Amino acid sequence: MIHRTLIVWLIVMSAFAQCAARGAVLIDRPHAVPVQVPFEAPPKPKPVPDSAVPPSTRSLDAEELRRAEALLPLLEGKQELWAMGEFVHLGAPAIPVLVKALTMPSPRTRYNAIETLLMIKEASVVPALIESAKAPTEIPRVREHALRVAVRLDPTLVSPAIEVLAKDPNPTLRKAGAFEARYVRQKAMVPVLIELVQDDERFVAISAIQSLWLLTRHESEMHDWDTSTKQDRLEWAQEWITWWKANQETFQLPDQRRPKKPL
Repeated sequence: MIHRTLIVWLIVMSAFAQCAARGAVLIDRPHAVPVQVPFEAPPKPKPVPDSAVPPSTRSLDAEELRRAEALLPLLEGKQELWAMGEFVHLGAPAIPVLVKALTMPSPRTRYNAIETLLMIKEASVVPALIESAKAPTEIPRVREHALRVAVRLDPTLVSPAIEVLAKDPNPTLRKAGAFEARYVRQKAMVPVLIELVQDDERFVAISAIQSLWLLTRHESEMHDWDTSTKQDRLEWAQEWITWWKANQETFQLPDQRRPKKPL
């Protein structure tokens, strides 16, 4: 016991001695004075010439047309990204060929064709996209994507497709219609959304009420839509039905809000 106490005492004294030695060294050193190093801003980058090759605007010749036709099967598989890039490079003249992919057997090909049309940014393809979105035999993923791209290219033409999707048996498609309706600034969307507020599926109704608020900015009564039942939604929808009957002749959609900062 005595030996153990002695060992502990020696360890403690050794630690005190080391601390004292370090303190003595610090006292002998002069105090450090902070010095601000001058800062020079980095030089502004010099303008770099645009080396991108612009898309072609002339009509495809016979050789280019055969090449575009040969790209269609490649829209599915390991070379699909390359094929999409080739179509984008060919630009708007290749759209008639690319539209053919919307009816090809592979859903992957059809989906990638729609994505490529979005990258080309040509509004003339919207009618073809609307037909894909409305087609009852098309898979939901492709129909939803066709609607989304059509809205991005020209929302003024999309209301017929949204009206069809709003009545589709698939709730995912009804939700897609309810969500995209907020970007279609037409009064015809208001009754469609009011109908979707009463949907059996809560997530569809929530998308519809959010689109109604964004589209009309009508200050309706606040309700807990996140926990609502079908009966709740039927009752709350009556508030919108009454408001719309009283105001549909004179109501004008408010100006679209612009984000304060660029997205």
